[in-house]
Formats: sequence, C-alpha cells, structure tokens
Amino acid sequence: MKKFITTLQNIWKIKELRERILWTLGMLFVFRLCSFIVLPGVNPGALSQANQQGSSQDILGIINLFTGGAFENASLMALGIMPYITASIIVQLLGFAMPYFQRLQQKEGESGRKKLNQITRMLTVAITLVQGGGYLTYIHSMNAVDPSMPPGLFWITSIIILSAGTMFAMWLGEKITDKGLGNGASLLIMIGIISRLPQAFASEIGIQVGQGAWYKLIFEFAFLFAIVMAIILIIQGVRKVPIQFAKHMVQRGNTTLPAQGARDYIPIKVNAAGVMPIIFAQALMFVPATIAQFSASSGQSTATGFMGQLTNPYSITSSIIVFLLVVGFTYVYTALIVNPTSYAEYLKRQNAFIPGIKPGKPTADFIDAVTTRITLPGSIFLGLIAVMPALAGLFTDNQAFAAFFGGTSILIGVGVILDTLQQVESHLLMRRYDGLVKSGRIQGRTRLQGIGSPS
Repeated sequence: MKKFITTLQNIWKIKELRERILWTLGMLFVFRLCSFIVLPGVNPGALSQANQQGSSQDILGIINLFTGGAFENASLMALGIMPYITASIIVQLLGFAMPYFQRLQQKEGESGRKKLNQITRMLTVAITLVQGGGYLTYIHSMNAVDPSMPPGLFWITSIIILSAGTMFAMWLGEKITDKGLGNGASLLIMIGIISRLPQAFASEIGIQVGQGAWYKLIFEFAFLFAIVMAIILIIQGVRKVPIQFAKHMVQRGNTTLPAQGARDYIPIKVNAAGVMPIIFAQALMFVPATIAQFSASSGQSTATGFMGQLTNPYSITSSIIVFLLVVGFTYVYTALIVNPTSYAEYLKRQNAFIPGIKPGKPTADFIDAVTTRITLPGSIFLGLIAVMPALAGLFTDNQAFAAFFGGTSILIGVGVILDTLQQVESHLLMRRYDGLVKSGRIQGRTRLQGIGSPS
C-alpha cells in the first residue's frame, strides 16, 4: 500500500503527466455530460419505458453498452464515436485491398496520413447520416417523439444534432490523443462501457443477497477476475522469434577483429487480430436480428425456429455460429495484418537472419508457420470470450451483469487500460522513478517489443 501511495505521488510530481491526466479526465467528463442531453422533441419517459422491454444483449443493447446509455437516452451523443470507428475500420480494410490506400498508409508518410484522416472524417459524416436516419426511425417506432413537433423539423434538426454530436466526440477523441493520455477513441468507448459497470454490479449483488446466495456471488466475482487475468495474458502474450544480426568488423588499434552481431527477436502476438474478429462476427449476427425487428409489427422480434435461434444471443445455435465466425475471422484478419514477406524483407535490409533459417522465402515461410500455429489458441480463446456472456447468462438472470463476462466490452476495457498504464509507466521511467510493477514492464495492446513491425 505504501508503494502504491508513493507511485501516485510520483505521478503527480511530473508536471507533463499531471496535465495530461487532468486534460483526459476533463474531456471524458464533457463526453459523459453530453450523453445526458436529450434530442429536442423526444419524450425520454416513453423511450425509457419502451427500452425496458428490450434485451440488453440484442442489437440495440450492444450499441447502448458502447455509448454508455446515450443510445437509450436519445441524447445528442446517441451514436457516440461508433461511426468514426466504423469509418476507420473501413479505411483500414481498404488499405489491404486497394493499392491507393495501401500507398497512403505505407509510402507517403505524413502527407498520406493526413489524406487518410480526411477520408476517414468524410466517411464518418456519411455513416452518421445513414445511421442517424435509422436511429430516428427507431425512435418513431417507439412512439417517443412529441406529436406536437412537425415531423420535418424533427428529422432535419435531429440529423444535424446527431452528426454534430458524433463529430464533437471525434474531436474529443483526437484532443485526448494529442494532449491527453492514451488513445482518445478507445477511451471514449471504454468510459461508456464501464459507466454501466457499477449499476450492473449493484443489481447483481442485490439479486444474490436477496436470495441469500452469497456463495454464488463470490463464485461469480472470482470467475470474472479469472477471465480478466486470462485476457491480460493473451493480450500481452507474444512468441519471440530470435534473430541474429550479421557480424561486423571492429578496429582496435592496428588490428581489425570480428565482433559478435547483436541479438534481438521478432514479437509475434498470440492475439494479433485484437478485438476485430468479434466485431466482425457480431456485425454479421446483427443481420438476422435486424431483419426480425423490421419484419415484426411491433418493436420486438417475433421470429421463431432457426431465425429465432439466431436472434437469441443465449441460444446454443447462435453461440456455436459466433464461435466459428470468430475463429475464422481471426485467421483472416491475422493474415491481413501480419505479412511474413515484409518481415523477411525487413530482416534482409537490416542484415539480420533467424538462426538456422535461410534468408528470403524460407524466412517468410517460417514466420508464416509460426504465426499460423500461435493463432490457433488465440482464435479459440477469442471465440470463447465472444460466447462467454451467453454462458454466464445460464447462471444469472441479470443480463447487464452477464455482458461483462466477455465479448467486446471486456476486451476493449482491458486493452485500453493496459495501453494507458503503459504510457504512465513510460513517463515514470523516463524521470527515473519506479514503474507501476515491481518487475518487468506493462505491455499495452498495441505495443511492440524488439524490432517492431516492419514498415
């Protein structure tokens, strides 16, 4: 406890770090404050009553979880920063498929990044307009719009406000990244997720204490702690491929002697795909849920049979399909972002090699084989995390609490916290203070060790 207090004091002593932390907290406070400002013309009471009939794990519940309740409140931050995240993912995927975007990402440096940022922002506006129209249609279907307000005026003003809210959230995220601590967009998503955590925990404690099931409550929290620890291990886990730099000659007086080449390693992550496979799988599973909602006469899905199994996230059919989709997408996304040929070329340019492996194609084949082998346990783990809320739902009726046992919420939360703590530790070590842990280093989700990724 004494060391923890000393670490906090050291953090506060560093002026730059202190200012970054206060700036980040201020921006997050503004974002959360805007999440409670309701769109003009919307009846919050009617919308809340309609939302109470829905599931916290359906298509709308997932979006509401990421926005910290702003979606449910019909606030000006109802769409949050998700359109910007969607646009960033699309631009990133285009970088793998189209030479123009690939050239902007890899060869044109700062000017290329500026062009990509401009394209991402324009695409964000387009996505916001489309999603905003769908969201307003949903509000109308819930009969939550004031009938005295002209429909045309409501649609125009609400679309403008939703677009402005998303662009403001994007601006907040960029300012946090520039002047604050951590990745701004990720922090905005994380703060929305954890804002629902106290309410979910308090609800679960009340349910279990009311039933006198203390042992069940202790088991649930212990299991949740074990899941978090396992996620940290997978996020930080890397397969270190040793590399050897070629020997060079050293001049000592009048004698030239061969010197031993330096040794390093290539860190190949066990979970190189991150949270993207789960996002892609959930996006596909949203399709039958969306069809069921729009085909029903009321706001609730009345699908039966196989379609009903797909729209129910707690069903065995849905869980199996999600698991298989996550495993498949993990291999696909890993193949897109881990390029063995680039690694082989990078090692050749650096006059380095993997011991026992010939340079060139044999090196690329070796790295590809290693990546394929370590991706299997990583993909299985991601698949289990994706269906963990459904498994947790078998032991508790509190769906809001079960949502924190897996899925994108806990992966994003743990990954963002690790990234932020890694930046704090870097500031401490630069000022010759002790780090946040007694031994080793905190590794963020995006941090690379050794030589890093080839460019």
